Amino acid sequence: MGLVGVPEIGNGEMGMSGIPLGTKNKYKRMDSEPEVELTEEYEDGASRHHLQQIRSKKTRKYVLACAIFASLNSVLLGYDVGVMSGAIIFIQEDLKITEVQEEVLVGILSIVSLFGSLAGGKTSDIIGRKWTMALAAVVFQAGAATMTLAPSFEILMIGRLFAGVGIGFGVMIAPVYIAEISPTIDRGSLTSFPEIFINLGILLGYVSNYAFSGLPAHINWRIMLAVGITPSIFIGFALFVIPESPRWLVLQNRIDEARSVLMKTNENESEVEDRLNEILAAADNSSAGKYEEKSVTSELMNPSPSLRRMLITGFGIQCFQQITGIDATVYYSPEIFQEAGIKNKQNVLAATVAVGVTKTVFIMVAILLIDKLGRKPLLYVSTIGMTICLFSLGFTLSVLGKGQFGVAMAILSVCGNVAFFSVGIGPVCWVLTSEIFPLRVRAQAAALGAVGNRVCSGLVAMSFLSVSNAISFGGTFFIFSAVAALSVVFVYTCVPETKGKSLEQIELLFQTEHDQKGGQVELGDVEHLVQKG
Repeated sequence: MGLVGVPEIGNGEMGMSGIPLGTKNKYKRMDSEPEVELTEEYEDGASRHHLQQIRSKKTRKYVLACAIFASLNSVLLGYDVGVMSGAIIFIQEDLKITEVQEEVLVGILSIVSLFGSLAGGKTSDIIGRKWTMALAAVVFQAGAATMTLAPSFEILMIGRLFAGVGIGFGVMIAPVYIAEISPTIDRGSLTSFPEIFINLGILLGYVSNYAFSGLPAHINWRIMLAVGITPSIFIGFALFVIPESPRWLVLQNRIDEARSVLMKTNENESEVEDRLNEILAAADNSSAGKYEEKSVTSELMNPSPSLRRMLITGFGIQCFQQITGIDATVYYSPEIFQEAGIKNKQNVLAATVAVGVTKTVFIMVAILLIDKLGRKPLLYVSTIGMTICLFSLGFTLSVLGKGQFGVAMAILSVCGNVAFFSVGIGPVCWVLTSEIFPLRVRAQAAALGAVGNRVCSGLVAMSFLSVSNAISFGGTFFIFSAVAALSVVFVYTCVPETKGKSLEQIELLFQTEHDQKGGQVELGDVEHLVQKG
């Protein structure tokens, strides 16, 4: 037989030419036994591949669990929005509040939450992302308990103030935390989880309204509000499961702990050091950065050109999310349906359940598409669709009257509006503001975006009934439709596509060519110092 040059670990067998086929011979007979070394290499490769698959599954489950637990505070916000839309009917009946007091009671939570959002950025930089989420839950639950037991409008307002501050903490920190622990490929869908849980909370609030609406008016709204206290149990459990953000740990110079978290949240161990070095460079951990002596607050007040562009994008998209009227549609959907011609209270609340189901279903569509299609295409579909649905609702309430067709069109328009909102600007807004800012200013810059969101939400919620009484419900929704059309222009001019990019790479999207050259020099200096250390 012929000879082939394949190494073999043999047993000293002699070939035809007298060459020993032992351990040091590079030749083997073609009809000899299968090569042990190749078999072992194949088995080792297969074993490594199998272990990598197991690690990938465990990592994905772990990151998914972290995202879910971090999003639980969002259930509280969603539940409050959903339950208050129905509970306010019975609060008005029980406590005899005026229409202006109703507007203030509904809208004050969003206004007050801006203080929580402002404080949340700084707080999360001091005590960490994880414990800021815990603080948010505690403050909200104190407010929910106060509202449940409130004997008067004044005490009810005190409870709303506490709940608003808690919500302010929660809405700004959850997306930031999830973005900082998520792998790049899944960051968009995972960072959308808070929006899923907001929608789930809204749906639960609507269901709670419908379920307890048959009880006496002085009891039912208290039970509706009390149900919102229960998520605190799960939030308390979550604190023992989720890790601290690795990027915050780097900022605290706790590098080994950050590495440990990255080992748990990255599928490939070989990428952990690369990611850690990226974070170290971005955080300017070696004290070589140009902002070393400049506080985050002054940096935000006097931003560089690239940071200014980020702030315009982040703050703008947060404001457009609310001034297109989503909270008016959700908070006041019972009044909208009554205006359209539905008179029975239970039928009104049943229609709101349909709105909640629609909102929840379509947020799931967004989760499936955000990392495949990207952020910007979803924003286009969302804002254009909302423009059409809001115009349709304005036309229905102004022209079609209160017949069966008008009722059907009103329900269809409201459901269409929340569907388009949930498939795009609802979740994408929070994804963008959690990923576009540099690490050093991320938490406080995201907090500013959340402040804009909450202020706009409060202004819309506190003025909707008054404006509708002045220019009609239909006229108000024509205004919302015009604002939604402007949001399409804003998305086109100010929002970049961030799909598939690391948080550190996204910074470059907002830099001019001159900024990028300067940044490359500084990044090289930082990397050199990191390697030297």
